[in-house]
Amino acid sequence: MNGFTIFMLAFVIVGLPVILGIGSEMFKRWLKHKETMAGALNAQTAEKAAQYAAHVERLEARVRVLERIATDRGADLSDRIDQLRIQAN
Repeated sequence: MNGFTIFMLAFVIVGLPVILGIGSEMFKRWLKHKETMAGALNAQTAEKAAQYAAHVERLEARVRVLERIATDRGADLSDRIDQLRIQAN
């Protein structure tokens, strides 16, 4: 056998498994990092969704009050508006 054949045989027997082992560890770490980032993004998205839901709920409550004022014909409108201003402060 010549020197090049011995070198290639040693590379295939020793070097290739080492390179593949290191590469697989790097890939596993990259996947773990991606999973961690996805979890953080999911938590952030859930937080924003909760904030938006609370904001929408407050707006719906205000609209219900305005609808009640607009449809309530028996009450004095200006007194109701003044009461709401006092409650808001």
